[in-house]
Amino acid sequence: MVFGPLCVNETVYEGVKNVALSALGGISATIFAYGQTSSGKTYTMRGITEKAVNDIYQHIMNTPERDFTIKISGLEIYNENVRDLLNSESDRSLKLLDDPEKGTVDEKLVEETASNDQHIRHLIRICEAQRQVGETALNDSSSRSHQIIRLTIESTLRENSDCVRSFVASLNFVDLAGSERASQINADGARLREGCHINLSFMTLTTVIRKLSVGKISGHIPYRDSKFTRILQHSLGGNARTAIICTLSPALGQFEQSRNTLFFATRAKEVTNNAQVNMVVSNKQIVKHLQKENNLVILSSSLPGERK
Repeated sequence: MVFGPLCVNETVYEGVKNVALSALGGISATIFAYGQTSSGKTYTMRGITEKAVNDIYQHIMNTPERDFTIKISGLEIYNENVRDLLNSESDRSLKLLDDPEKGTVDEKLVEETASNDQHIRHLIRICEAQRQVGETALNDSSSRSHQIIRLTIESTLRENSDCVRSFVASLNFVDLAGSERASQINADGARLREGCHINLSFMTLTTVIRKLSVGKISGHIPYRDSKFTRILQHSLGGNARTAIICTLSPALGQFEQSRNTLFFATRAKEVTNNAQVNMVVSNKQIVKHLQKENNLVILSSSLPGERK
């Protein structure tokens, strides 16, 4: 799917809407923007996140038979350090842990339960305000980190239902920092170090996508070479639906970067994930279900039987 320079965010969102709303049915999903600096990634992702939140809460209003809980967390990967965007009092890097069920998780990452759509928008604005940005020769407020806004959506049929299953899934909105050349942004000092880390993570992402796109996977997939690919391992080649938006700049000086972005997009289209519905059965639900079965057994045994 290709969009022209006059295309509006509403049109782009329609192309990824089904992926985003998969999380309402228990299928984890990720949407991220990839491209060079100043090509419109942050603007695009803000629009898509806003429209997805609108549709999620519209779905909740139209589905009274289910109870929904939405939790939100936000993090950034800056110079290969993972920072909590909802905890302004902590500047230390979070430690990544491997969970056999959840995959890579972030130690002590703040996760807020959203009370409504306005609350969730407020929390997203807090995350965006905490993110590392800086001025470069190409952009007055260039994103200097990879940002991940994660919604964890759990839904359960209401009490009068016989079903004991809950759906739970994560929905990631990922705004990558832009790929860049030091000569293009006149980088030195802190900006040069940031650019080096950004480009190293892009190299790892490109390598992971290339290895996943060859069909039968053989050999080592270097997810752990970058914290970005480690955190999003399931989204890149596992149990999730993933949509990648590749942004291009019309500037002639960005020709080489645009060509690299198109190469990446071509590879990414060949990757196949195995997305499945994630179901959770709580102990409370199991006990309730067993009590209902027990009551049915008692009732049936008390009925008069047929005489032989």
